[in-house]
Amino acid sequence: MTSSISPSEIYRQRCERYGAERDRLQRHSNRNGDLNLALVLAALVALGAAALWTHPTLYWLATILGVGFVVSFIHHDRLKGRLARAATRYDLNSEGLHRLARNWSALPNPLSVEPPPTDDDALDPYTVADLDLLGPASLGHLLGTPNTPVGQTTLRAWILHPATPDTVDRRQRAVDELAPLVDLREEVGLRGRLMGQSQADFEAFIAWAERPGWLHSRPWLIWLVRLLTVITLGLGVAYGLGQPVYPALIAVFILNLALMGTAGRRVAAEINAVMARQGIFHAYAEMFQLLETQPLTAPALRHLQSQLRAGDLGADEQMRRLGRLMPLVEIRRWVFFFFVEWATLWSFHALWLLENWRRDAGDHVRSWLIALGEAEALIALATLRHDHPAWVFPQMRAGAEVQLDAHNLAHPLLPPARAVGNDVTVGPPGTFLLVTGSNMSGKSTLLRALGVNTVLAQMGGPVSAAGMRLPTLTVASSMRVQDSLSQGVSYFMAELRRLKEIVDRVDAHRDQPDRPILYLLDEILQGTNTGERQIAARRIILHLVRQGAIGAVSTHDLTLADTPAVAAASVPVHFSERFERTPDGPTMTFDYQLRPGIATSTNALKLMEVVGLPLEDR
Repeated sequence: MTSSISPSEIYRQRCERYGAERDRLQRHSNRNGDLNLALVLAALVALGAAALWTHPTLYWLATILGVGFVVSFIHHDRLKGRLARAATRYDLNSEGLHRLARNWSALPNPLSVEPPPTDDDALDPYTVADLDLLGPASLGHLLGTPNTPVGQTTLRAWILHPATPDTVDRRQRAVDELAPLVDLREEVGLRGRLMGQSQADFEAFIAWAERPGWLHSRPWLIWLVRLLTVITLGLGVAYGLGQPVYPALIAVFILNLALMGTAGRRVAAEINAVMARQGIFHAYAEMFQLLETQPLTAPALRHLQSQLRAGDLGADEQMRRLGRLMPLVEIRRWVFFFFVEWATLWSFHALWLLENWRRDAGDHVRSWLIALGEAEALIALATLRHDHPAWVFPQMRAGAEVQLDAHNLAHPLLPPARAVGNDVTVGPPGTFLLVTGSNMSGKSTLLRALGVNTVLAQMGGPVSAAGMRLPTLTVASSMRVQDSLSQGVSYFMAELRRLKEIVDRVDAHRDQPDRPILYLLDEILQGTNTGERQIAARRIILHLVRQGAIGAVSTHDLTLADTPAVAAASVPVHFSERFERTPDGPTMTFDYQLRPGIATSTNALKLMEVVGLPLEDR
C-alpha cells in the first residue's frame, strides 16, 4: 500500500474539513433554534390576540405560524442529525491522530478487560496482562475502532486466540484491501458510533431471533384473537349506530380482559424482549447495506458479503422490515394504550407480525451479526495497516521449522517516532535467546515486542517490523508477577506458581508440534538469593529447551550461562548504555540497539549517581 500523503496528514485534512462543517452546522442549528422559539412565541401571541379580539385573520396568522414552527422543527431535527454526523466524523479522524501519537487518554477503549477464556487455545490471563493485550494503553486499546458489541467481541476473540496460517492469509488479504478505503472504514465507524448507548447485548437479540414462535405454535389462539377483535369492533360500530348490543359488548370486553390477564402476560414478555433492542435495527440495516454493496474482491470479504444475503433474504432489507414493525410495538408506551389493547388485543397482533419476521429471518441473524463482527475486526486491523504503511504482513509458516525471525522488530504500542527496531531470531528448538543488559536498557521492551507482534501476526494484522517469519505459536510469559496479601502468597511463591503453569503448558504442548510454545521470561526468580536463583533458573530453562519450546529470557545475572548445558543452548544478546559526567551532572543514555554476546557492564551504581543517591560507605 503506497500513498503520497502520510496517514497523519490524511487525518488532519479530514479533521479540518469536518470541523469546519460541524461549526457551520452548529451555527445554523443555533439560528434554527432561535427561529423555532420565535415562531412558537409569535403563534401563541397571535392565538391569544385572536381569542381576545375574535378576529379571523389572527386565527389564520396563528395557524400559519404554527405550521411554520412544525416545518422549522422538522428541519431543525434533520439539521441536528447532520450536525451529529459531522461531529462524529471529526471525532473519528481526531482519534486517528491520537492513535498515531499513542495518546491513550484521548482514545476510546471499548474492549472488555474481563478475564480471558480458559480454553487451551486462548492466551492465559497472565500473558494478557504481561503483554498489555487488553486494558488501558494496550493492543486492544490501539485496535479499538469497533463500535458494535459484536465487533468488539470478535476483535477480543482474535487477540486471545491465534489463527491458523490459512486464516491469517485470508485476513491479511482482506486487511490489505480495506486499508486504503478510508471512506468505507469511516462510514462503518460512523454508523456504529451513532448507535451509541442504544446497543443492547447482541447475544440476547440472537437468542430472541432463534427462539421458536410462541404464538405461531398456538394457531387456535391467533384465530380466537382475530375473531374477538372483529366481534369487538363490529359491536362497537353497532352500538354507535344505536343498536341494542350493549350486553354482548360487555361480554366481549370481559373475554378480552381475561385473555389480557392470562396469555397476554406471555405476549407482553415476548414483545418486551425485542422492544428493548428496537433502537439498533435501522442502524444495523445501514451497516449491512454499506458492507454488502461494496465492490470487494478479497475472498474473506466476499465470504462476509455472501453471509449478509441468505437466498433472497438481504440482511439490510430484513433489518429494515423489523424496524418498520417497531412503531406498532412503540404504541404500547402510550398512556391510553390499555383501552386500545382492551378493544383490539393489539399486542397479540403485533407479536404475530414479529413472529412472522422471526420465522423468515431469525435463523440468519447469527450469521449476519458474526459477519458484521468480523468486518469490524478486519477494519480495525486495516486501520492499523493504513496508519503504519511501513509495517509489514508476516509470513506464517505451517509445518515449517519452529523459529521466529524478525527484521527491525519494534514494540507496536510505542509511538513510532520513539520505537527502536532490532533484528531478532528466536529458535530453533534446543536454543533460547538470552537477553542481558543494564537497568532501563530495553530488555523487557524487547520481550514484549516479540510477544505483542506475535499476537498481531496471528490475528492477521501487520507487525511493527520490516520483515517477520514465524510458525503458529502459543505465547506464554512471566513478567509482571505480583504477591498477594489476601492469599498469603509471597512474590517468590507467586512467581514459582506462574513458572509451573508455563512448564505445564509446555509439557502439554509437546505432543502438539503444530502449535509450539513461545515463552518470554523477564528477570525470573528475583525473590530469592543469588545462588539458589541461578540453580533454579537454569533448571527451568533447560527443561523448557528439552521440551522443544522456543523463547527468550532476560536477566541481569551475567553468569546465568556459565554452565556448559546452558551455554550450549543460549544465543546471547545484550543492550548497553552510555554514561557521561558533564558540567551539568552525570547523564546516562540508551540507544536500545541489540548487540551479540553477554553484556559487559552494569549501571545500578551509575543510576544512583544520576538521581543523586549517596554512593559512599559510611
